[in-house]
Amino acid sequence: MDFQLTEEQQMFREAVRAFAEKELKPRARYVDEHAEFNWEAVRKMGPLGLLGLTTPEEYGGPGVDAVSATIAIEEIGRGCGSTGLAVAAHNGLCCAPLARFGTHEQKERWLRPLATGQGRLGALALTEPGAGSDLSGGVQTRAIRDGSSWVLNGSKMWCTNASIADVIIVLCRTRPEAGTRGLNLIIVPADTPGLTIGPNEKKMGLRGSPTNALTFEDCRVPYENLLGEEGHGLQQALITLDGSRIGIAALAIGLAQAAFEEAVNYAKERHTFGVPIAQHQAIQWMLADAATEIEAARLLTYRAAWLMGQGRPHTQEAAMAKLFASEVAERVCFHAIQIHGGYGYSAEFPVERIYRDQRLMTIGEGTSEIQRLVIARHVLK
Repeated sequence: MDFQLTEEQQMFREAVRAFAEKELKPRARYVDEHAEFNWEAVRKMGPLGLLGLTTPEEYGGPGVDAVSATIAIEEIGRGCGSTGLAVAAHNGLCCAPLARFGTHEQKERWLRPLATGQGRLGALALTEPGAGSDLSGGVQTRAIRDGSSWVLNGSKMWCTNASIADVIIVLCRTRPEAGTRGLNLIIVPADTPGLTIGPNEKKMGLRGSPTNALTFEDCRVPYENLLGEEGHGLQQALITLDGSRIGIAALAIGLAQAAFEEAVNYAKERHTFGVPIAQHQAIQWMLADAATEIEAARLLTYRAAWLMGQGRPHTQEAAMAKLFASEVAERVCFHAIQIHGGYGYSAEFPVERIYRDQRLMTIGEGTSEIQRLVIARHVLK
């Protein structure tokens, strides 16, 4: 049992952290305040391989291992939560299913430009206004076969990256009578007539990562845009979510790490009663708890990523990592503000933004309650 990162993984972490320190962290506050996506930095990620992390080299990606991909999302999130979410969704929710389920032609047409940063980003549309986490029974968006085309009608909500995407993978119901076997993933170019992308949602945090509602009105795409085998859309979506939950766990760790570092630095600089507050036991205990929980969350997440990279079952481990890391981020960021006192409540200090950013982590990609259901089903099976 070896817990040491390889030399390549350590070098990769250092490279991504250096990029985040230079390109993401200094602009994170501006991105949040202006709800503006950091295209300048993201366009520089393509040549670094950050837009196609686990995409095979034959389709333009670096083909890094799953642990390295997890490290990258953690470091990007440490620099800027908004950019971290957009890049995690692009890699985990669009590039990953294209690489896993797509045909050679689909990979050449869609995956290669996405992975190399030749265009915009990718997105996955699952959630619907009346469904939330209920993918099996709640999906009402229809895709009807019409000759050599699919015709889509319906609506989606909470689609990360939709307004900055070139391509959106959409979960549709093609045969209502077939139940869960009547669901499919269909590739829809973002400029397809009949697809309307709503305005960016006004959110509590992660404001620089656009989230949009989608409406499909007789939106027609070629039949060959079907992703994977017909009737396997739900299974493909759940497999995709297993991987993306590891990405959300990594993002949560990155946010927690950023808040922790801010708290440590502030505790050393801030004086009360004639000494730095870092010398007060109450502060030391909060920092000790944070350091311990972050490390535990990181180990859970890296293990889930390693299992995924080995092609081994990891649904339970991904849910555990996402559940624990997201709730750790909540506690760590809460205490980081507490350590800052009144200053922590001010937008002048990064912990205020980081606290708002991390709040999505226990909601997106399945709430904490859904993660507990997933874990319980594996425990009780």
